[in-house]
Amino acid sequence: MKPQAESRSAYPYFQPITTRWMDNDVYGHVNNVVYYSYFDTVVNTYLIRQGVLDVTSGDTIGLVIETQCNYFSSLSFPETVVAGLRVARLGTSSVRYEVGLFSGDNETAAAQGHFIHVYVDRATRRPVPLPEPLREALLPLVMADAVTGGQG
Repeated sequence: MKPQAESRSAYPYFQPITTRWMDNDVYGHVNNVVYYSYFDTVVNTYLIRQGVLDVTSGDTIGLVIETQCNYFSSLSFPETVVAGLRVARLGTSSVRYEVGLFSGDNETAAAQGHFIHVYVDRATRRPVPLPEPLREALLPLVMADAVTGGQG
């Protein structure tokens, strides 16, 4: 089934991201690899603002094990991208984040995709259960039909 661009109403959290001159490629639009940096930006900014991610010394860190993006329309410099964020799966040690990227005030996503974090012990790199403060911070982002708990 061909992916369809979603509307802003599909996401409970939003964060503006300013495009940069270097985001554009020779074709005059944001290069595809930059979209993944926007995904990282919205997820990690949310976690830091919630006080559940300490990037320098936290015991638990999230490692990306899967990522994917569908493109519907171009983004380009100079414009503000608004990233919508939700959680589609909240497992025991993993989270599937889904992100929609919107051009300015547009109601339909220019791109959308996901990435999956597996949370691991910083020292051993072995999976660990999601810390309770992290789980609590993610609950407002969980989609109504999301899977919670269980394996992964």
